[in-house]
Parts: sequence; structure tokens; C-alpha cells
Amino acid sequence: MSDSVPSGSSGLPEGTLYEDGIVVRPARGADVRGISQLIEPQIEQHVLLRRTIDELALLLENFFVADDHGRIVGCAALEIYSSKLAELRSLVVSPEYRGRGLGKRLVEAVLAAARSEEILEVMAITASEDFFRSCGFDYTLPGQKKALFFKTRDE
Repeated sequence: MSDSVPSGSSGLPEGTLYEDGIVVRPARGADVRGISQLIEPQIEQHVLLRRTIDELALLLENFFVADDHGRIVGCAALEIYSSKLAELRSLVVSPEYRGRGLGKRLVEAVLAAARSEEILEVMAITASEDFFRSCGFDYTLPGQKKALFFKTRDE
């Protein structure tokens, strides 16, 4: 069960409060350090790309956080490329909060934002295919197209 938290000055809902007391909401300026601390272990394990505090601050309007009474315990971002395509990025849940559905809550928040922006399609580049498939993601053109990458520099 969840309840919407009242809208802020942006007109966007301030978040969704769940029965476990965790609020999934758009990130705010004060969240930058908490997001950075949350994603740092994933960067060190080469799961996520490094982002500086300044980069995170610039991307903040597209981040959502899971907030447990002031502690950032999860995050995800929507990076919009065009009206046709956006990417769900930087999905991280603190290890002690995993298995509680926070990842799905964050994915739902990102997808709701994409719908409100009328984005046609959201992609996820992941090593956790089963998780994203359980959230409704699938191949757009099965067997026909795949994303290929060329690394131009080392991080």
C-alpha cells in the first residue's frame, strides 16, 4: 500500500510513501552527497560509470531516490535522449535494503516520469536482465537489433 505525498512547487508529486515508511521521490539538491555515497561502491566494482558531484548535481532533476527517514537508500535516473528514447540509469539499492521491492519502486517512478514526458521508449543497459524483464522491459526487436558499444577511453 502506498500514498502520494503532496505536490511541491514544481507540480510534480513529492513522492510516494510506502507502508514501510520509505518514500520514493524526486531527488533534491541536498540528496547529491547521499546519491554519490550510495553509487560509489557500484563504481568501484565497475557496475556503474563514475560521476562527479558536479555531474550528479547537473543530472539531479532526473534522479529519484528511496528515502528512509532522511537516509538515501536507493536511487535511479531517467536520462532523456529524445522524445522517442530515454534510458533508466544508475539504479542502486543499498545492500541492506535489497529484496524489499525498492528497485521496482524506483523503476516505477522513472517510468512514470517517462510517461509524463511522453517518451516513447525507455531502455535499460544491465547485467540484471531478469530483474528488468520482471519490471516489464523486453527486447524491442527480438533477434534483429542489439546495442553494441565502442569504448573510446578508459575511465
